[in-house]
Amino acid sequence: MVSLDKAVIARYKHGKKLFEVLVDPEKVDSVRSGSEVDMSSVLAVEAVFEDASKGEKATERDLRSVFSTTDVSEIAKRIIKEGEVQLTTEQRRRKVEEKRRLVIDRIARISINPQTNTPHPPSRIEIAMKEAKVHIDPFKSVDELVNETLKQIRAIIPIKVEEKEIAVKIPPAYTGRVYELKKKYHVVKEDWQADGSFIALLRVPAGMKDEALSFLSAITRGEVETRIVK
Repeated sequence: MVSLDKAVIARYKHGKKLFEVLVDPEKVDSVRSGSEVDMSSVLAVEAVFEDASKGEKATERDLRSVFSTTDVSEIAKRIIKEGEVQLTTEQRRRKVEEKRRLVIDRIARISINPQTNTPHPPSRIEIAMKEAKVHIDPFKSVDELVNETLKQIRAIIPIKVEEKEIAVKIPPAYTGRVYELKKKYHVVKEDWQADGSFIALLRVPAGMKDEALSFLSAITRGEVETRIVK
C-alpha cells in the first residue's frame, strides 16, 4: 500500500457525481495496460471518495448505481482506466520524459529507413519528434504513443515499419478484456462466435509480435488461440 504523502488522486466523473481514489502514480500504467496488479499495493486507502481531500466517502448507493458494485478494487480499476489521474508538475514531467525515451527506443527497434533499409538512430527519431511537435500523454500506453508518433514523424523522415498479422480467438470467459485489446492494438477484422468467443485479426509491428502474444496470453491466462498469418 502506497503512503498518503506519495499518493495522487484518480478521478472519475459520472454526470454530476465525482468518484475519487488515492493511488500510487508509479503503478497507474500497469493498471491501465491490463496487467495483473494487486490493487492493495496501488491504493493508499481502500475507499472510494466523493472528495478525497476532505475525506468524504461515496455512498454505497451511488457506487452501485454507477459501477454496479461496491468492491473498491474493481471500482478503483475502472476509475484509473477511464478517469483522470492528478499528477504534480514534477511527476508529470518525469513520466512524460520516461515515456518519450520508451517511444524513441521502441521506434528505433521496429522501424527502418526504406531508402537505405537501415535503422534510424534514436537521435534522428528524437529530432523528428521535436520537429513534428509530438505530444506525449504520460497516461497513454507506449504502444498507443508509438502509433501516434509514427503518423506524425512520417512527414519529417522516411520511415517504414514491417508488420505481422495475428489471428486470435479469445474464449468466452475472457471476452471482458476485448476492449483492452482494441485499445492497445490495430484490429483489422473481428467477429463474435455463437459460443460467445471473440475472433479477430490483429496487425502489429513485427518487432512487437512477441509482446502482443504475451499480452494476449496474460489477459486470457494462457487460453488464447493464436496463429501468425503473415
